[in-house]
Amino acid sequence: MQIQSLYQEIILDHYRNPHHKGLREPFDVEVHHVNPTCGDEVTLRVALKDVGGDPVVTDVSYDSLGCSISQASASVMSDLVIGKPVSEAMRILQEFLDLMQSKGQAEPDEAVLEDAVAFAGVSKYPARIKCALLGWMAWKDATGQALDETTGQAS
Repeated sequence: MQIQSLYQEIILDHYRNPHHKGLREPFDVEVHHVNPTCGDEVTLRVALKDVGGDPVVTDVSYDSLGCSISQASASVMSDLVIGKPVSEAMRILQEFLDLMQSKGQAEPDEAVLEDAVAFAGVSKYPARIKCALLGWMAWKDATGQALDETTGQAS
């Protein structure tokens, strides 16, 4: 059970000392997501930059209310995607989704998920999965909208 204790510490550390929290400018898109089951909320902003034809996540900032899992997950997610090409960040999102859908059976890839492996235990509790995914789904939504706007402007 030592690994579970370590994972709990990682989640609590991101909850107590969130990374990238506080809405910043400039940004391309802002979204607001709510988990209707528990009332957790996140307002998230994303900024993308085209680097040689490949969009890169230059910033993610957010403001959130809710449980330690939802807030810590938003902190971890922002660490993982900032500075990455959108295609790579989407692969990280998919890896996290797979982990959350594993019902505690997956062996998370720490090289890809880094601190997000701490949420492996959350996948055993269906009611908490939405908490862990709130910030990730907001990021996916905002990034999709930002990409649509970029594509729309290029047409």
